[in-house]
Amino acid sequence: MKATEQTLQQITRTIGKVADKFPSEAEPTILTDIHLRANQETGELVAFDDDDKEITRSVIEQWIDNKDDNFYVSIVKSVRKCIEAQKALVDGMAIIKPFSFILENEDKENVAELYLVDDDTIIIDPELMEGLDDDLNKFLEDLLKK
Repeated sequence: MKATEQTLQQITRTIGKVADKFPSEAEPTILTDIHLRANQETGELVAFDDDDKEITRSVIEQWIDNKDDNFYVSIVKSVRKCIEAQKALVDGMAIIKPFSFILENEDKENVAELYLVDDDTIIIDPELMEGLDDDLNKFLEDLLKK
C-alpha cells in the first residue's frame, strides 16, 4: 500500500503529538520505548508508553477497513519515514536514552523496530541493506578472478 500525502501528514502529526508530551526542556523521563499500535480495521494509530498508558491517538483514514494481509509490513516504511523526517524533534525528546519507537499490531505483538534514539547507536534501514550479501559475494568473486 502506497501512503497518500494525507496519510503521511496524519502520521507526522501523531509523531509530533508524542514529542509534545516530552518537550526537550523538561526533566528527562525514564521510558524505554514508545509503542505505536496500528489497527487496520479502525485506522487508529495509538502511541503508548511502557506501562501501556496512552500518550496520543489519531485515525489514519487510508487505513480504515484495510483488508491487506501485509498491512503491517506495508506501513513500516511510511511510519519510519515520518519519524525520520522529524529526527531533530524526536532525538530531543526528554526521555532518557536509549529508547525506541516500535510498531505493534492490535494484539500488542511487535511488528518492527522503527527508530532507535541513542547517542552511540544507529539502526540502518533494512531496505538499505537488502541485497548487500549478493553484492559483496559478486565483488569477492570478481576480485578473486583477477
